[in-house]
Amino acid sequence: MPSFHPPLRTLMGPGPSDVHPRVLAAMAQPTIGHLDPAFVDLMDDIKALLRRTFRTDNDITFPISAPGSVGMEACFVNLVEPGDTVIVCRNGVFGGRMKENVERAGGTAVIVDDPWTRAVDPQRLEDALKAHPQARLVAFVMAETSTGALSDARTLVDIAHRHDALAIVDAVTALGGVELDVDGWGIDAIYSGSQKCLSCPPGLSPVSFSERALARVRARTTPVQSWFLDLNLVLGYWSGAGRRSYHHTAPVNALYGLHEALVMLHEEGLEAAWARHALHHRALRAGLPALGLELLGADGERLPQLNVVGIPSGVDDARVRQTLLATHGVEIGAGLGEFAGKAWRIGLMGQSASQRHVLTCLSALGSALAAQGREVDTGAALAAAGRVYAAA
Repeated sequence: MPSFHPPLRTLMGPGPSDVHPRVLAAMAQPTIGHLDPAFVDLMDDIKALLRRTFRTDNDITFPISAPGSVGMEACFVNLVEPGDTVIVCRNGVFGGRMKENVERAGGTAVIVDDPWTRAVDPQRLEDALKAHPQARLVAFVMAETSTGALSDARTLVDIAHRHDALAIVDAVTALGGVELDVDGWGIDAIYSGSQKCLSCPPGLSPVSFSERALARVRARTTPVQSWFLDLNLVLGYWSGAGRRSYHHTAPVNALYGLHEALVMLHEEGLEAAWARHALHHRALRAGLPALGLELLGADGERLPQLNVVGIPSGVDDARVRQTLLATHGVEIGAGLGEFAGKAWRIGLMGQSASQRHVLTCLSALGSALAAQGREVDTGAALAAAGRVYAAA
């Protein structure tokens, strides 16, 4: 059987995003042991870089050796005990996954639903907490990858704390792409993924836990249901206090890559990265109408890095995506859940948030839609995006 050689793609779906050659080169360096002193030093550097990225002083800030879904599970299995009431805000697919985590941990999930593409409504959360004063936790998705909705994390966390509840926040698509301030907003537990705006290959989940959250973990009266994700055990490896104890074999080369991706992010600067994602979102949005397309969602509630585009009636969803991939080498995402067959998800994340990506995507979409007999003006789409860049 021959060696595998992947095709070259331009990744503009909901993740992974394009990975910079510097990150790939870092991952190709020689493997060393996961308890090697040099690797232990790298672990400390990664923790420090993640604290800067999350904007937190939380000591317990580190990457879990698994994708973002496992970061989510780590937060819930450590903070939810059997019988706990948890308010879960659901405005897309990933809020639904939070509900499943609560229930699998033995908790009772009280669901606060909002329409897809809309941000979580703070008043609905307030009402739910008043109706369920026993709630110990509030969970919500800050950047809902399935709908492109951006919720006001600061306000939602504040509401949770006023009702003596801790807040778990999904920042899988948020970290590195939009403003996020864990300490300034008082977030208690948060998780993300390496493959979105950090532009690292998938497989790592940065997490951070506040002292309030750790106190809740230490006060548990039941064991954490997952051995691998039990913070009381894993922190013996990641705590950095003195000699580290063996917990699991960390993905050494993947962590090289995360380190380099974080170095690159801070070379650019967090605020500059947020501004870059916003700029390319504006350019994409400006070009879509000339193709007969528009973004779903409400002004002020859209993610710049994950753009949900409505599919016009009569357009073959799968055929467009296949044409983009086979003819142009461009990957965009299909709709999830309620949006299956009704929307495309176009990612402008990390290294995929660039002028080249936006113009390539608009051009490829114009070609694919024209092949289905749609009236499009690709030149006008590119010109509209160009005017945004000229004014920046």
